[in-house]
Amino acid sequence: MRAIVVESPETLAWREVPDLQPAPGEVLIRVAAAGVNRADLLQAAGLYPPPPGASDTLGLEVSGVVAAVGDEVSDWIVGQQVCALLAGGGYAEYVTVPAPQVLPVPYGVDLVDAAGLPEVACTVWSNLVLTAGLSEGQLLLVHGGASGVGSHAIQVARQLGAWVAVTAGSAEKLATCRELGAEITVNYHDEDFVARVREAGGADVILDIMGAAYLDRNIDALANDGRLVIIGMQGGVKGELNLGKLIAKRARVIGTAVRGRPVEGPNGKGAIVTAVATEVWPMVGDGRIKPVIGARLPIEQAGEGHRLLASGQVTGKVVLTV
Repeated sequence: MRAIVVESPETLAWREVPDLQPAPGEVLIRVAAAGVNRADLLQAAGLYPPPPGASDTLGLEVSGVVAAVGDEVSDWIVGQQVCALLAGGGYAEYVTVPAPQVLPVPYGVDLVDAAGLPEVACTVWSNLVLTAGLSEGQLLLVHGGASGVGSHAIQVARQLGAWVAVTAGSAEKLATCRELGAEITVNYHDEDFVARVREAGGADVILDIMGAAYLDRNIDALANDGRLVIIGMQGGVKGELNLGKLIAKRARVIGTAVRGRPVEGPNGKGAIVTAVATEVWPMVGDGRIKPVIGARLPIEQAGEGHRLLASGQVTGKVVLTV
């Protein structure tokens, strides 16, 4: 089989690698497409190693067809169209994945487009609902509203009955966010998101990809009892936190990640995938939530896919077709 091999951060080569066989409890998927995530860019740069025991190959989500199943797997059959959340290994012709992390392709979704759903759906549902408890009538602030996670978060929040504010860097991206349901849109180049959000009473939940650079301003933007959920560190890893502001608002700062979680357990990846299949997939299947795919490239052009995502010019997900 072939897979992407990182020869340097700028050189991602499509090379022959050893074939895979599913272990007990695993599913072997013939990959149709793989989603590109910022974690892949960081791993390619040597900054985000895979969890212990995970594949060194890039790729945290795929769509494709079940090629084989290991012993003890009864929920999936050969030939079934699926997508899956991975700890690694997706940039390849085949990938093995624990059976609890496999999902059916939602009704009406193209097989290639389905590759852009597992990571964003699991990230958004686990953080907004299972962790932050976003509910009807609350205000959500999403930084990077036109990103893959952001575009999905807007739609999920609106289906929950929440209001949505977003930041993005261009008029075109903000227009897309409004089309998806965002009511407050802020161009971070020339507007103050804190002032705009505070005019609306403050954010009950903030989904943040920036980390240190936005830490103090995010606290300012929170409502009383607000929850700041940090899922990225594009703005740095070390920031100063004014505990007085935090205590005065009875606010919480939460850092989370999905990739390194165990498969099993109440907070494991299997439980998140089950919740997504139960709660989110019906909304995707009937069109209330749509995949937002900004670019499709052959997997041999994975390096270009990384450059495109890093440039910030794409709206939604980049997927690599195999």
